[in-house]
Amino acid sequence: MANTTRIRVLHFVTGGFSGGATQVAIQLVKAAQASERIEPLLVLRKKSRTPATRLHELEQQGVPLHLVPGWSHWATIHALVKLCRQFHPDVLVAHGFSEHLWGRYAGLLAKVPHLVHVEHNTRERYSRWRLAQTRWLAHRTDRIVGCSEGVRQVLLAMGMPEDRTIAIPNGIQLDAFADAPSHPYSSRIPGIVMVARFSKQKDHATVLRAVGLLKARGFRVPLQFAGGGKAVHRAPLERLARELGIEDQVEFLGVVRDVPQRLLQHQFCVLGTHYEGMPLALLEGMAAACAVIGSAVPGVREVLEDGVDGRLVAEADPAAMADALESLLRDPAQAHVMASNARRVALERHGRALMNQRYEDLFVALAMPFAGA
Repeated sequence: MANTTRIRVLHFVTGGFSGGATQVAIQLVKAAQASERIEPLLVLRKKSRTPATRLHELEQQGVPLHLVPGWSHWATIHALVKLCRQFHPDVLVAHGFSEHLWGRYAGLLAKVPHLVHVEHNTRERYSRWRLAQTRWLAHRTDRIVGCSEGVRQVLLAMGMPEDRTIAIPNGIQLDAFADAPSHPYSSRIPGIVMVARFSKQKDHATVLRAVGLLKARGFRVPLQFAGGGKAVHRAPLERLARELGIEDQVEFLGVVRDVPQRLLQHQFCVLGTHYEGMPLALLEGMAAACAVIGSAVPGVREVLEDGVDGRLVAEADPAAMADALESLLRDPAQAHVMASNARRVALERHGRALMNQRYEDLFVALAMPFAGA
């Protein structure tokens, strides 16, 4: 680096804003702005659904931000190469599938000294050709990071080199849940909040069916779905709620900006899902001292210890989810203990500050040999 001791780190990620990869990249850039060691830049690959309001918010917050076109892979790579030659990053961090491909190709063409690939999920749409590209790039990448140990294990099974593949668990902003002790569990609404976008990955249907089963057992449990997504995924769920006769119990909120407040007002945080990397929404429920229930899939299994700080239920099993909820409804003392344990675990293990520090230490370890160049 010339004329500075700060390490220049470029984070490249999708501009879709619906998944955890973009949120993690944004938070790493924001944290680095306060660092004496890192000079960050956030680069978003423009999507048709990239919300202008979110971009404006980032600019107003002073986040260093650039957009590159997303209408073709070559256009993305070309624009990113040009940007790298202007910014001269010491480290390029390519987040998520398939951005980690195009980001690293651009980094190689621009001769960025260090490349980092961050994988944010345990299941992605890898064709044989894209898996071959990923393996080729892995040998030209300094570190391959899984956002949980479960993701790291998947990466190793894909053929990523073990000596370069590590886990840095995702973290959440704990300050938003500092007020949890002033919301006693017994005074909260005995209802469910599920924060998840409407997509094939998330399993809202199982949660709806579980609520329907509970109604048949005499429990009328209100349910809030918070999150965006495509109408093609949301509309069938609205029909299902009507078919189950629980439409008056279910709120489809769309994207909301008051998730912490909603969690603090409710007893249960549930995540029905088919696969995860590191479920930020579930971590937030834990920090809010909710009783949390999640599908027992990789990424969720390593967050919750069943019966201690939450409940794990079989994937796509409405009866198992209904049973778990009913047991907690019938025994609020047990639910309170699990909720308290969940908050303690979130505070000790899943703070964003710890995640930020681990990434910063990684970037410094990679780039320090070039710091005086």
